[in-house]
Amino acid sequence: MEAERFGGVGKQRAVVWADGSLALGPLDEPAKQRLSRAVSPVSRALRRLGAQRDVGKDEFESVGLNRHRTNEDWIADAC
Repeated sequence: MEAERFGGVGKQRAVVWADGSLALGPLDEPAKQRLSRAVSPVSRALRRLGAQRDVGKDEFESVGLNRHRTNEDWIADAC
């Protein structure tokens, strides 16, 4: 999964592999297109992986992926 946003504009891409085969995707959300969070590529991929939404949140938030905004922050958190 890949998500990039800046100033409300960005894109998402996702694929899911299962047992060595492509199970979903590739999914691509073009830049400047506003999709419902429920049908975004990242949300769809997370659902395929078993994530469930909490009330008022999408799958991305529900699994805690919104904790950091940069790769550097994720790396620092893991150390």
